Amino acid sequence: MLTSPSTMQLPTPRHLPPLDENFLPAALWNAAYRKLVEVNPRSHELHLALSRKDGTTFRHHLRILPHEAENVELNRLYVERTLKFLLWMKGGSTVHVAGNEKIAALLSGIYSEGGVRTFDRDLVGRGIFDDPISVTACPPENLPPSSEENMSLGRNLEGCRIGFDLGGSDRKAAALIDGEVVFSEEITWDPYFQSDPAYHLAGIRETLQHAAQHLPRVDAIGGSAAGIYINNEVRVASLFRGIKDPEIFDSEVRPIFSKLQEEWGGIPFVVINDGEVTALAGSMSMNAHAVLGISMGTSLAAGYCTPGGGIAPWLNELAFAPIDYRGDAPTDEWSGDTGCGVQYFSQQGVARLAPAAGLEFGSMPFPDQLVEVQKAMAAGHEGARRIYETIGVCFGYTIAHYADFYEIENLLILGRVTSGPGGELILEKASEVLHDEFPDLSERIKMTTPDEQMKRHGQAVAAASLPALPDPR
Repeated sequence: MLTSPSTMQLPTPRHLPPLDENFLPAALWNAAYRKLVEVNPRSHELHLALSRKDGTTFRHHLRILPHEAENVELNRLYVERTLKFLLWMKGGSTVHVAGNEKIAALLSGIYSEGGVRTFDRDLVGRGIFDDPISVTACPPENLPPSSEENMSLGRNLEGCRIGFDLGGSDRKAAALIDGEVVFSEEITWDPYFQSDPAYHLAGIRETLQHAAQHLPRVDAIGGSAAGIYINNEVRVASLFRGIKDPEIFDSEVRPIFSKLQEEWGGIPFVVINDGEVTALAGSMSMNAHAVLGISMGTSLAAGYCTPGGGIAPWLNELAFAPIDYRGDAPTDEWSGDTGCGVQYFSQQGVARLAPAAGLEFGSMPFPDQLVEVQKAMAAGHEGARRIYETIGVCFGYTIAHYADFYEIENLLILGRVTSGPGGELILEKASEVLHDEFPDLSERIKMTTPDEQMKRHGQAVAAASLPALPDPR
């Protein structure tokens, strides 16, 4: 048996990650908690509403134990971890809590200035929504109503279009005529530590001009990039991490895509997170909906295509979403929180496990460590194999956790960590966990990797398809 915080007992997982045996899957912990809720006649409703300044509101419903005695710690962990997940999955700056004023006060303290979630308070709140996170109690009848419209982006292929993708090491672009790629290009660049936004503007401008040379005209431009973009405005993006002056960021970086749109005569121009475009590309490639895309690369990136085939106005920044509930889970050095996805499903996660696998790389950069682990895997190194088995087992339990929040029919897995035989082993172990622990999900969720067509042009085609053309009437 695994012992959870407070007094709750959990069944031993049927699969243990060989290099991380104390991993406490959020899916199992939550399931055990909900069983306690079911048998306690005094359990009650708790409602959360996450709102943005523009009125967008997400509602989430929970049932919790009576908030007393040994239940207090269980409730704290259950509600706090759920709210943390929702903040990075959906996003909002004002949190309304209905059903228990003590829990509302607890969450308010956690997300106060100087509280343990100061990072999330400032980055999600002030950084993304221009409004630090605040938590308030309210009666259920005063909860703001749910208000979220799926964005009708993508699958627009008519006309002459440019699609681009901005990565940390290269810029990609493609020119399309009625959905057919007539030109594609990849240009190396180094945006991360450039302190002058003119570098970024010139690079993106050059990429668009190169693609335009292969089209008779340009009707629309769509793009993807790592980071968070709201209404084409840069909010948080690693591409611009070298620009430290907040005034320069606000005046030059935030409106960079609006400036480019003006240069192109105000034609339809849409830029969104690269994870969302990946999910859209997967949906278009598979001709399927309800797609959660997970990319295990430099970090953990995600995107979601809804059951209706649209893109939701969510953040889907699952790198910061908690998936391991043990008290001494690995700590993310940026946020200061423990047990978040980036420590498990990224190059960083591989590097974390390497010493336990007998692979010592010292201060070698994470991308190079991944290459060495991949070489060791190909050479039959048992420790390298155990790294991938560990990632796969943790991922299997995490898929079940994601399924508590997302409606998933198709799971698209990609990224450098999933390349080669190690990636195949990750999927194999994750499938075993789902089959043995969550058979209903095993039957419902189809796991897949990108086909060659999607690898070559899928991202660019999906990005190009984002803007709709004006109705000629």
